[in-house]
Amino acid sequence: MMRIPFSYIWRSLWARRLTTALTVGGVALVVFVFAGVLMLARGLEAALVETGSPDNVIVLRRSATSELSSQLDRATADVLETESGVARGAEGRALLSREVVLVIDLYKKKSNALGNVSIRGVSSRALELRPGVHIVQGRPFQFGTHEVVVGKGIATQFKGVTLGAELAFGGDRWTVVGIADAGGTAFDSEIWGDVDQFMQAFGRPVYSSVTFRLAQPGGFDQLKTRLQADPRMQYVELKHERDYYLEQSKTLATFIRTLGIVVTTIFSFGAMIGAMITMYAAVANRTIEVGTLRALGFRRRSVLGAFLVESVLLALVGGALGVALAALLSLERISVVNFQSFSEIGFGFALSPGVVTRALIFAVVMGVVGGFLPAMRAARLNIVNALRAS
Repeated sequence: MMRIPFSYIWRSLWARRLTTALTVGGVALVVFVFAGVLMLARGLEAALVETGSPDNVIVLRRSATSELSSQLDRATADVLETESGVARGAEGRALLSREVVLVIDLYKKKSNALGNVSIRGVSSRALELRPGVHIVQGRPFQFGTHEVVVGKGIATQFKGVTLGAELAFGGDRWTVVGIADAGGTAFDSEIWGDVDQFMQAFGRPVYSSVTFRLAQPGGFDQLKTRLQADPRMQYVELKHERDYYLEQSKTLATFIRTLGIVVTTIFSFGAMIGAMITMYAAVANRTIEVGTLRALGFRRRSVLGAFLVESVLLALVGGALGVALAALLSLERISVVNFQSFSEIGFGFALSPGVVTRALIFAVVMGVVGGFLPAMRAARLNIVNALRAS
């Protein structure tokens, strides 16, 4: 079977440079929006999931959806500190942090509106449990004082959060003595201080959670079974820290994806109609060419394939351009309210091979759908009528 050479397809696209460019631009815009939405959801998931360490376990009140709604008493924390499944430091103390998570209001720099910010009261082993958190300016806070360390995301987005500044919350004033870099994770959007000082300031008698490192990396199931058999621990639930933060990202990430897909779907109809109009115009302007091809022995399926390849090629070029434009979003960071914690979390657009693949597949689908009917019309042209066309 004779096949139409690719050079013919390329020359045809070049001869229609204006309509080709408009079609490519339309597809690129839609793919840009689609890839941007995927990057946004991926960035949120990466920020939260990478917050957790695979060797850490977080203990919450059973049925609590987040640390904000969880309550653990001091007796429970004491039991966990003596548990053999908890890793020990060089001096024999448990690698465990008793923590309280609360929400305060600060003014944003850009909008001057109030935004919710998470504050985390921690114990002395918190930085050892989270090696990804580094003090990049100033120093760590001193326990027993009203000193705090703020994540760089908070320092960037909110007013008055600078080294040496005083923050007013919980009926007290707190001095910022350090800026922390948590590598783009959720800890960049938190303020850390002494857990006992925070609990006293807010009149809170119980912890939100307890986080500890496993003594044996594979000992989670045994530890969980042992603690579940303890009557004092019936009201608590153990989770891998990474699993906990993955759960925290699901609701918001799903919302972002759903909203984005709805918007992208609307835009994609416009892009497909644009591609279809372009291809119909190409068929109308090349009726004699199609008739000549058929007279030379090229079968209907060859003509169909040639026009379909043109449409898919346009979509691929537009898709690649859209992905390239979306890649520039990686330089941006945004802040949104996490539905689980009711506080703002800052994160960036994350481009990954999966995002690129899905965006290009989406572009190809638009090309196939937009080009199929015009290609069918070209393939069904009658040879005699096509050659007679003027």
